[in-house]
Amino acid sequence: MDDLDFRFPALSDLRHRAAQRLPRFAFEYLDSATGSEAGARRNRAALDRVGFLPAILSGDVQPDLTRSFLGRAWTLPLGVAPVGMSGLIWPRAEDILSRRARAAGLPFCLSTVSSSTPEAIAPNLDADNGWFQLYAPGEPEVLKDMLERVHKAGFSAMVLTLDVPGESRRERQRRAQLSISPQFTPQILSSVLSHPGWALRMLGAGVPRMPFPEAYIAPGQSSADRFVHAGRVIRGYPDWAYLERLRALWPGTLMVKGVQDPADVPRLLGTGVDVLWVSNHAGRQFEAGPATIDSLPAIRAAAGEDVPIICDSGIDSGLDILRALARGADFVMLGRAFHYALGALGERGVDHLLHILRADMIANMQQIGARSLDDLPVRLLPSPC
Repeated sequence: MDDLDFRFPALSDLRHRAAQRLPRFAFEYLDSATGSEAGARRNRAALDRVGFLPAILSGDVQPDLTRSFLGRAWTLPLGVAPVGMSGLIWPRAEDILSRRARAAGLPFCLSTVSSSTPEAIAPNLDADNGWFQLYAPGEPEVLKDMLERVHKAGFSAMVLTLDVPGESRRERQRRAQLSISPQFTPQILSSVLSHPGWALRMLGAGVPRMPFPEAYIAPGQSSADRFVHAGRVIRGYPDWAYLERLRALWPGTLMVKGVQDPADVPRLLGTGVDVLWVSNHAGRQFEAGPATIDSLPAIRAAAGEDVPIICDSGIDSGLDILRALARGADFVMLGRAFHYALGALGERGVDHLLHILRADMIANMQQIGARSLDDLPVRLLPSPC
């Protein structure tokens, strides 16, 4: 057995190691939710309530983990979710994650506020594994140019993010003195100096920026506040008319991320949305909303069986992935998990995380006698009252 399997057998071990290796402000940015973090805890508690009925006398169960989704067979029913400013957590994170996702036969989703541009990531993509998460720019000319750049770079799907209508406070980040405009306070500098391995890697990669939205900053704006100006570029406050314009402009698959209310589903589908992405932003934006796993069944019922549905938020294990699939998702995305893996072990952490998730899914499917992912719903226990 690989030594990593003894040292880091679960995602929680990778998270613990990442907390040791990353400066406090970087880890808090990755790990924190908002408010009292009740939303994040609700995600975890709701996932834990989803159970399966074990099976006996099932014979030799060798589960098939492949998933056909959006016209392609993926090796696992999961992908790399977008995380803004990945490069703050680990230098060249987007480059590493996109390369490892392609090698593993999985999708990779790049954020508008990543530390890399779509053009820089383009060589790491294959024909259809690149998805792009859009934070909506307000200016029509900027939107049009962004979409053209993303399409030309080879991204096949556009993910309009709607679960960030405004800024959240994320109090843990504030206590770590992390702000939109970097402030090199004594606390920040002390944290950097006490993590020399991270600091040296960051020095080699360069200070992380948001180069994609920064390209649209108006001439004459102060470079010292480039993060603030870039944030204004993508603060478009989208509405239904915006979604209609986006659908008319984008030629590929259109996903909407942040779906939680089944009443929105008919209009979303009527507007031409191809994929519904059920998400509460992992409790990072709003702590009083429903757990994503609890929202799934009603969204599935409103959408029907044929509409593709993605789920994220709070997924911490292979078993959690199975829970989401059984409750109505077709596919599951993980963001923080891959960044814990990077923070813990660098590039090799990505492959080790995939090993952990794959092994956990197989072990649990064998317990319930599920030979394929389609067998999961019939083994679900009744939902608790």
